[in-house]
Amino acid sequence: MRIAVTYENGNIFQHFGHTQQFKLYDIEDGKITGTQVLDAEGNGHGALAGMLSGQNIDTLICGGIGAGAQAALSAAGIRLYGGVSGSADEAVNQLLAGSLAYNPEVCCDHHGEEHHHESGHSCKEARNGCVGNGGCQG
Repeated sequence: MRIAVTYENGNIFQHFGHTQQFKLYDIEDGKITGTQVLDAEGNGHGALAGMLSGQNIDTLICGGIGAGAQAALSAAGIRLYGGVSGSADEAVNQLLAGSLAYNPEVCCDHHGEEHHHESGHSCKEARNGCVGNGGCQG
């Protein structure tokens, strides 16, 4: 198993399409056997799914993520755990322990008008709760 987490300063970056880095975790027998930080190299949204697939990623943990990116990940066979915040390492440990709190309905809509973030995108309040750092959790 190989897990990717949107990554910034040890924490889960809250906007998949704008992440600058991923932390990758190699898993064997339910334990972390290695990690590395991978630069997104300016790829955004749809291209990130292909980049992760090329790294043999089968699981992604992230904060907010749009429907198009979710579809691209699904098409690439990458399982999504969205709406997660906090420490990247802790989230992976929780996933391995079967205790990760995530939101299967997570979605971030860049074209909504209801609530604007500092980063310039917006979330529809009716479907999403917004977190203060510019990410969305459904």
